Amino acid sequence: MAGCRGSLCCCCRWCCCCGERETRTPEELTILGETQEEEDEILPRKDYEKGRRYEAVKWMMVFAIGVCTGLVGLFVDFFARLFTQLKFGVVQASVEECSQKGCLALSLLELMGFNLTFVFFASLLVLIEPVAAGSGIPEIKCYLNGVKVPGIVRLRTLLCKVFGVLFSVAGGLFVGKEGPMIHSGSVVGAGLPQFQSISLRKIQFNFPYFRSDRDKRDFVSAGAAAGVAAAFGAPIGGTLFSLEEGSSFWNQGLTWKVLFCSMSATFTLNFFRSGIQFGSWGSFQLPGLLNFGEFKCSDSDKKCHLWTAMDLGFFVVMGVTGGLLGATFNCLNKRLAKYRMRNVHPKPKLVRVLESLLVSLVTTVVVFVASMVLGECRQVSSAGQVGNDSFQLQVTSEDVNSTIKTFFCPNETYNDMATLFFNPQESAILQLFHQDGTFSPITLALFFILYFVLACWTYGISVPSGLFVPSLLCGAAFGRLVANVLKRYIGLGHIYSGTFALIGAAAFLGGVVRMTISLTVILVESTNEITYGLPIMITLMVAKWTGDFFNKGIYDIHVGLRGVPLLEWETEVEMDKLRASDVMEPNLTYVYPHTRIQSLVSILRTTVHHAFPVVTENRGNEKEFMKGNQLISNNIKFKKSSILTRAGEQRRRSQSMKSYPSSELRNMCDEHMTSEDPGEKEDLLQQMLERRYTPYPNLYPDQSPSEDWTMEERFRPLTFHGLILRSQLVTLLVRGVCYSESQSSASQPRLSYAEMAEDYPRYPDIHDLDLTLLNPRMIVDVTPYMNPAPFTVSPNTHVSQVFNLFRTMGLRHLPVVNAVGEIVGVITRHNLTYEFLQARLRQHYQTL
Repeated sequence: MAGCRGSLCCCCRWCCCCGERETRTPEELTILGETQEEEDEILPRKDYEKGRRYEAVKWMMVFAIGVCTGLVGLFVDFFARLFTQLKFGVVQASVEECSQKGCLALSLLELMGFNLTFVFFASLLVLIEPVAAGSGIPEIKCYLNGVKVPGIVRLRTLLCKVFGVLFSVAGGLFVGKEGPMIHSGSVVGAGLPQFQSISLRKIQFNFPYFRSDRDKRDFVSAGAAAGVAAAFGAPIGGTLFSLEEGSSFWNQGLTWKVLFCSMSATFTLNFFRSGIQFGSWGSFQLPGLLNFGEFKCSDSDKKCHLWTAMDLGFFVVMGVTGGLLGATFNCLNKRLAKYRMRNVHPKPKLVRVLESLLVSLVTTVVVFVASMVLGECRQVSSAGQVGNDSFQLQVTSEDVNSTIKTFFCPNETYNDMATLFFNPQESAILQLFHQDGTFSPITLALFFILYFVLACWTYGISVPSGLFVPSLLCGAAFGRLVANVLKRYIGLGHIYSGTFALIGAAAFLGGVVRMTISLTVILVESTNEITYGLPIMITLMVAKWTGDFFNKGIYDIHVGLRGVPLLEWETEVEMDKLRASDVMEPNLTYVYPHTRIQSLVSILRTTVHHAFPVVTENRGNEKEFMKGNQLISNNIKFKKSSILTRAGEQRRRSQSMKSYPSSELRNMCDEHMTSEDPGEKEDLLQQMLERRYTPYPNLYPDQSPSEDWTMEERFRPLTFHGLILRSQLVTLLVRGVCYSESQSSASQPRLSYAEMAEDYPRYPDIHDLDLTLLNPRMIVDVTPYMNPAPFTVSPNTHVSQVFNLFRTMGLRHLPVVNAVGEIVGVITRHNLTYEFLQARLRQHYQTL
């Protein structure tokens, strides 16, 4: 083994290297185990003071998101309540007048006019921004799972969502505003830290923070939790909702920020609502848009208990029934959604508006006729007027006529069906929870059936709509019906009807959405009664298990109908029979480290991939290719230099770990030793390892991966060097980052990290690029901008390990690299979906 002195070559059994002792390049120092700080760095270095400032700004942002989400909820609640009171006030006066004059048809037309007008406006807003339809929870769930849904967090979507849900609720549709609040909070979380909007292009602020997908995803998680907290007054439940139903990627620091954001939203909404409604600013009496009130037995009834141990058996049965009803609801709604996708969505957009108007028309007629014909006149007792403390607060804070309807009933009586239908849904829920006056079992049964059918039909039309409140109201009627049957026909006089109404609401809602932990905490926080924790948890668990036996939750069903590759929490045990090589995509579209502009444009315009592997080719006849072409010769020399770099890394490891370099690296070093003339006084390290001046190997610099390649050409061995994003390639082309073949790659302009992220999140599109401004023969060096060390897996890795790595690290692409550094495939989100894994597992069994 030769020694090293001055500028002589240094050779050992592992590697050969030459260079000056005094002045060495960074690459030389890396091989020799030394380090040196680079002055011109492209990626930002995390500085301590900068990190503290960044963290402080992040806390301020989550506070601002919470406050803005609370203000959005205040706006929605105020105007929805205003429009609803205006509508019911006019219609109720007309009904009372026409009941004596016999002109009820005129009252129906007035109600129909209000509802159709409001629903028409809501449908028009959805035509402006189609992703504003529905609750938005499936789309936000996809976004937090790692799938970007176009337009889902835009400012225009927020405006259409907020105003659309106003008109939907005021239009009398069986929808809620709580689900859209979650979507609205997510949009606020996505847009506020950016300080810019594509809808308002002229408004631009130089805000250098949070220019990455990870930061944006964290803020969307906080916004979604703030939306739940504002809707139900449940900050802890909102945090758990974002963790359970939304986010795929979580960390401990994010938990505190999300909880702080939820608290900010809850108390902002509570402060303004309490001040506006009661005039007592700072009293904090109304924590959320939906308040269940206080569950409390009357002081005069000593035998009353909220619930007893014997009631748990009834709660389990109600959970099973709620799971069955929820599975039925989901099955019917899925069939309706498929019908709409086949017969409504392909037609002109006006057809969607007509469908919404048809649903509104039928709902209005059913509500009016059922209230006038099917209702029963029930006696208003003293307890019914006052009830428990929470109901007393309700009747004193609002007009009595807005809670108890007396349509066609004599004095001291009320119409039980009209009381449920001719009230805002939140007031109807409070009636079922706290009204001590009786509701007829027939009325409750009819109300449940009608509401079930119409709510199922309504969810999915082209209006912003939530599902929480309709499910709670439908389930509360079911629970109140069970309580009436137990009291009247079985003689269980000790039960508290409000508790059974609450358990029924939880059972039905749990059977529809299949939420457990977060929904339990949301309902407990909404009731402000911790003793309900056990029965609610048991009911929700039973409802989920029962419903899962038949189908998925409503949000997962709609995600599946959209064909979104959503990743579950974990894979099934039998999937471990598959390896990474079984599920990867072997047909690769890749780029070379140094590629001509014409090749990059061709790749970007003919594919839709988000990222591309950066590779070099491996051939046995490289010496033949080196003859007569200086560019190819330099490329192949640099390929050998990269292998020598790996040899140097293994040499350092071998000194500390007693390990040996791979045979491939030893053979390359041995070949290099025998091929070079020791007598030549050339500094081979300087020639072979200067990355800034010698291009990466590109055997065919004018070619890009083609559809016409043979199988041998398509699957030739490729050494993997890193990943580069589509957005980065387009940015390099737009900014003219390239060099000519006659120049060194050092002449290529260099962009900083801030310049590369300047257009985030709206990067330019390759199809909008003016090709006349580009010289197709110029070469782009992508090596300074690629990720040289992405997560990779071996072809023999179990699918469960691949799945956990992919999901927990928030990946979109996972290269599969063999033992010698050659890329053999890429795993994307599509390759890990349940349906894809099931198909590959069946193929695996067939080959056994």
